[in-house]
Amino acid sequence: MSEPPLVPRPRTLHEVSDSLGVLVSGDVVTTIDPVLGAECYELDTAEQRHLDGGAGGVASATAVRVRAGDDAGVVRAEATLAQLALGAVDGRSPAVRIADGPRFAHRGFMLDVARHFFGVEIILEVLDLMAELKLNVLHLHLSDDQGWRIEITDRPALTKAGSLTQCGGGAGPDGAGYLTREDYRRIQDHAASLAITIVPEINVPGHTNAALVAHPELAVEGFTPEPYEGAEVGFSQLDAHNEETYRFFTEVVSQLAEDTDGPYLHLGGDETLAMTDEDYRTFLARAFAIVAASGKTPMAWHEAGCSEALQAGTVGQYWNFLRPRTAEEDRFGIDHADRTASFVRQGGTIVLSPSNAVYLDHRQMDGDIGVDWSGGPIPLRRSYEWEPADVLPELGEDAILGVEAALWTEFVATREELFRLTLPRLAAVAEIGWSPAPGAPRRVEDLAGLAVLGADWERRGLPFSRVAEVAW
Repeated sequence: MSEPPLVPRPRTLHEVSDSLGVLVSGDVVTTIDPVLGAECYELDTAEQRHLDGGAGGVASATAVRVRAGDDAGVVRAEATLAQLALGAVDGRSPAVRIADGPRFAHRGFMLDVARHFFGVEIILEVLDLMAELKLNVLHLHLSDDQGWRIEITDRPALTKAGSLTQCGGGAGPDGAGYLTREDYRRIQDHAASLAITIVPEINVPGHTNAALVAHPELAVEGFTPEPYEGAEVGFSQLDAHNEETYRFFTEVVSQLAEDTDGPYLHLGGDETLAMTDEDYRTFLARAFAIVAASGKTPMAWHEAGCSEALQAGTVGQYWNFLRPRTAEEDRFGIDHADRTASFVRQGGTIVLSPSNAVYLDHRQMDGDIGVDWSGGPIPLRRSYEWEPADVLPELGEDAILGVEAALWTEFVATREELFRLTLPRLAAVAEIGWSPAPGAPRRVEDLAGLAVLGADWERRGLPFSRVAEVAW
């Protein structure tokens, strides 16, 4: 019997060669044992036989047995059982015993709904896919120059004016769209049922043109905001010396903190190219304090590590390359490794999103849809054959909260494009985040389970790219 191809690979898997697997349609008996740890589980699909004293014969126990550390561990076990069922023979799962748990606490996917708007139904579909791959954080990029996508009750102009545009135009008569507070609640409730945390991002102080269209009084002197549907970055900024800026940000953060179940709120902080360093640091100090005062832990893109006023526990999200650019190599003079290390020096952790490995808006092959600004296509092999501990080795693995793939949507406008760019590379990133560190370099050929998953994606009408690295 060959080992069942599971993605992500479990910590340990033992095949029970002298037993049948239980029926896929059979019962699942679950117990909770916190000793196992968060998201951890053990499962047994081998049919157990025992003497039946009353009947004088042999009886079979046909239930799957799951022991989980918490409710999230039950959800992760269910994802494994669903994949095992894809390899069922005569209605029986493979007979295996698995002990499993995550390498990293944060295993995320960032979806940009600001540049092109994607509504509730597609976000729910993304959440279902994430749960199948044992991902546990959906980071929603909710605002940018091209659109504001979350209702703020006390600031109705944000969605009345700021949600009408999107990259490339093409919005309908009612605009590109936005999430109401009810929509956001529905997304979070579904995420909670899948043991997934939602992290909302309001990108400040740059990437703010849509907010400035709604509230031009927040712009610096001499800048007149106009609706924007292009793809350039770095031209917008909030006025760091205007108290109304901080009143505005406090109101937005207060509502989001109230409406968000999870512990984090992402304030962006990247590509503030129009701002002076002094103004940037002034704003960051106030913004980090505002988020912390709301009861949420701040997250920010790693450029914000220039601030010496990070709140304890702040998470920096690293987006530069697998080998960080030095100040001499970077066109803006940023030492990306040092900016990221600043979060750790100030008592925080980091999430790794190296753009030339896990930015899924990049094309997967020449001639495919997507961008290539990080140096060319990002094939499945590159999304899989990297090691998080090697990106910033001087920090140590304890500093790494986790990994996160990202899909920016300047040039992604449809469900078809979204999933074709996401799959199968999101599965590769999911394995890097979940599975134990390998004893030898990863090889994309080891992702044998992708062919099985691909057949299931096709059956369900889920678009994906049939990349050459997989024998579909």
